[in-house]
Amino acid sequence: MPVKAVTHLNFRGDARAALTFYQSVFGGDVAVVTYKDAGNVQDPSDADHVMWGQVAAASGFAVMAYDVPARQPWHPGENAFFVSLRGDAADEVTAYWERLSDGAAVLRPLGPAPWAPLYGMLKDRYGVVWVVDVATEPTAH
Repeated sequence: MPVKAVTHLNFRGDARAALTFYQSVFGGDVAVVTYKDAGNVQDPSDADHVMWGQVAAASGFAVMAYDVPARQPWHPGENAFFVSLRGDAADEVTAYWERLSDGAAVLRPLGPAPWAPLYGMLKDRYGVVWVVDVATEPTAH
């Protein structure tokens, strides 16, 4: 089963503009889910910000991005990216999660999420933050 690792960029309010820019450079399709779309608005200023977004091109280029919620600290250049590990099969993704979890700090346990059958976030023993999920077809907005 295919599994893909993609750079996941973090912004504060600029994710949509960045994704649009990267699409203009590399081509492909942009898909965006806002905090409002996902029913996850905890601060009104986040409602139209990107909770999950990606550009995917036929060439194989892919990048993901989101806007860090207002309630979380964020400074440009610090924690500028995650590694997103996506797969089609829950058992395969779970196996990777279990191995990555060894010595890691689990930031969000692997489990169902509004946008994916399985989603989790951890900081591995080397300080790299991984977002791990079972891929679903994105809905462009």
